[in-house]
Amino acid sequence: MPGIAPDVISHKLTISSAYKPVRQKRRSYDAERYEAMRTEVEKLQTIGFIREATYPVWLANSVMVRKSSGGWRMCQDYTDLNKACPKDSFPLPRIDQLVDATAGHELLSFMDAYSGYNQIFMHPPDSEHTAFITDKGLYCYNVMPFGLKNAGATYQRLVNKIFAGYIGNIMEVYVDDMLVKSRTAEDHLHNLSIMFSILKDYRMRLNPKKCAFGVSSGKFLGFMISQRGIEANPEKIKAIIDMERPKTTKDIQSLTGRVAALTRFISKATDKCVPFFKALKGGKRDITWTAECDNAFQALKNYMSKAPLLSKPLPGEILYLYLSVSGTAVSSVLIRKPEKAELPIFYVSKALQSAELRYPPLEQLALALVVSARRLRPYFQAHGIKVLTNQPLRQVLQKPEISGRLIKWAIELGEFDIQFVPRPAEKGQAVADFISELTPATVQPASEAITETILPYQTGAEFLDTSTPIWCLHVDGSANQQGCGAGLVLTTPDGLKIEYALRFDFRTSNNEAEYEALLAGLRLARSMNAKQIRIHSDSQLIVNQVTADFAAKDASMHAYLSTAHQLLRSFQAYEIKQIPRGENSHADALARLASAINDKVGRKVPVEILAQPSTVTSEACAVRYEDTWMSPIYLYLTNGTLPEDKAQARKLRYRSARYTVINDVLYKRGYTTPYLKCLTAEQGEYILREIHSGVCGDHSGSRSLAYKVFRQGYFWPTMHQDANTLVKRCDKCQRFGNVPHIPAEPLTPIVSPWPFAQWGLDLIGPMPQGKGQAIRFGTLQAFLHPFENQLVFCIAGTSPVERSGRSNKQNSEETAETAVGQSKRSLAGKASRGTVGHSNVLPNVHWGNPFFYGLWIGSSGTRGNR
Repeated sequence: MPGIAPDVISHKLTISSAYKPVRQKRRSYDAERYEAMRTEVEKLQTIGFIREATYPVWLANSVMVRKSSGGWRMCQDYTDLNKACPKDSFPLPRIDQLVDATAGHELLSFMDAYSGYNQIFMHPPDSEHTAFITDKGLYCYNVMPFGLKNAGATYQRLVNKIFAGYIGNIMEVYVDDMLVKSRTAEDHLHNLSIMFSILKDYRMRLNPKKCAFGVSSGKFLGFMISQRGIEANPEKIKAIIDMERPKTTKDIQSLTGRVAALTRFISKATDKCVPFFKALKGGKRDITWTAECDNAFQALKNYMSKAPLLSKPLPGEILYLYLSVSGTAVSSVLIRKPEKAELPIFYVSKALQSAELRYPPLEQLALALVVSARRLRPYFQAHGIKVLTNQPLRQVLQKPEISGRLIKWAIELGEFDIQFVPRPAEKGQAVADFISELTPATVQPASEAITETILPYQTGAEFLDTSTPIWCLHVDGSANQQGCGAGLVLTTPDGLKIEYALRFDFRTSNNEAEYEALLAGLRLARSMNAKQIRIHSDSQLIVNQVTADFAAKDASMHAYLSTAHQLLRSFQAYEIKQIPRGENSHADALARLASAINDKVGRKVPVEILAQPSTVTSEACAVRYEDTWMSPIYLYLTNGTLPEDKAQARKLRYRSARYTVINDVLYKRGYTTPYLKCLTAEQGEYILREIHSGVCGDHSGSRSLAYKVFRQGYFWPTMHQDANTLVKRCDKCQRFGNVPHIPAEPLTPIVSPWPFAQWGLDLIGPMPQGKGQAIRFGTLQAFLHPFENQLVFCIAGTSPVERSGRSNKQNSEETAETAVGQSKRSLAGKASRGTVGHSNVLPNVHWGNPFFYGLWIGSSGTRGNR
């Protein structure tokens, strides 16, 4: 295989003279490994990668490693040789920067070099130093092998040289992983032609099995890259989700290692792993797996099943940083705000060590900023950073005289464009969960930390515990000729305001709209895990009915009041009071917006459509639930329930990785397809009937029917078989459908214009051994009608192959051809001498038609030669 010309680059070892040569002692292997080793050596020697070595001073052992496919890979143990070689400090690209530079392009092409390292030749004087030992002799490499210390740096130096001018523009290269990117699809072919011309000039080969051209997304350096952004590697997510409960120290170390590989996608990764770190403190092989560890393990799996999509910052864009400090770690998230939406870019987390645990709260918050600046240095250098915090962090860093540590940090942060701005008071509903997770309230000292207490269901301001966070809710309803709606503003203990608007698809009175607003606000606060709540409303009737000052005599009001009390029991304590309309203007504006808004008008405030009143109770009927194909998967994803059989449990874990549960509904997920709602066989049969023969049904075929169901967003395992069965049972399809397997045109008979104008030849045999041996050659003549074909003659010959006991069809054909040829030559000779007769015309021919006699007897020698 051709490689890179040595005048372009070659790999040099530059062995230090301070180290003595090492000849490793030969290791013994079993017969299977020796056989695989010999096969690999023969292959490498044939293509010129290795040659026999004589008197090597450095000698390494060969190591056989099992592949995932079941085969063997031959490696060399160059441990001693690598110690003697100084490190090549040629810089490798940062993976994070390459991934960010790749995301956001319309078309991508992924390429991988074929045996990339082996395409670079070794420096001839250093070739003998790569010698290795096998059971058949000593060999050394002519090309750069895998396992050498500076092989990666040499290859990166090569690609930087040959693709200079294109890296960062239309290409990204990390060692032997190459990627061509295009902002628009029209430019992609041109970019590929440039790359292929360079590869051709330098004789670099690609591995077609690992290449993908002109795709919108793909895997690059362990990340899923697309125009939408950056996603975690599904295989790494699956490794965490399918992992069994750790039982030993090594299992926990494996778990934390898998989390570290995805820390960019995990919010507060260190806090999520704190229980695992505690279990490792003992240093024992067997660990104590507590309930806290189990809850953290399940929470981590649930989080990874919904890993976030990371965004790519635009050049010169202002980025925002949220900081958080807990008792064990500092965390941060870098986000961007396109059109006021908050999109995460990078999550950072670090555990606090020894003295850091004793820092004052503000110094810990400053440490979170310093850790973020060090980890996200490329972003801090290329963008302006706004730190969102309500703490006096800017004053602490601008006047750090009280601490030498703060002086050092202030100087380190001085090179960046950092601004400190307060957290905005209002946020959209879409980021409520995200912001509540990154609250700055955790910077309180441990001695002042708030502890939750279980309080009974109580009402009134005197029962609100000021040491427990109190949520504030403003509600208002609106009913007019344009429509009915409700608005509410929920304020968190940290000042975050969540706006919410509802539009009703049913007519209500103004009091009913006020109750709907109250119920919606209580449901929202309960979903946010609020313990204590203070409710404000401008409706005198609603407030006094809830506090029992007014009686609810109307049936509708009584139903709403009962529903409100049921929701209020979800809180430890609450307070409700009436406020003037002017103080409730924010919620009132949202209510008017929801009641008067047109669905076709674009809006930034989310408006939910409420289909029916909250007091309507659905009619219930007795439903019998039976186990379906979804039951094991659903139980495992929700409760972690596994079968007792280990083999079945393992299969279930692998199978469940393709599914997820959203709002108690099982969905099947894929890499390039949207989530598919899972159905039972009975539900699937109904869907098939509706699509096949429903109002808009076109009685399509089984294959088309199955794909239509797939495009509608449904899935069950027997979808294709059920579609095929339904089509076969459909009466209209059987009556009026196109019948397959009918010829495209009628059969055409073969017509013979005169006798013997057409001949049919056939072999008959092998037959039982007889006087004429076992091979017969049959000739048929067709005249007028196919069914009037008559046997003309048979030639019986002796097969020399048959005497050896190896008769087959091919040998029979050769024997028949020999017999016909010999008979023709004999007949031709006699015809030329005028001695052709009944006994001389092919003596071994059994005549089947008297007409054939006259053909040969009354013919000339020329006719007989035919």
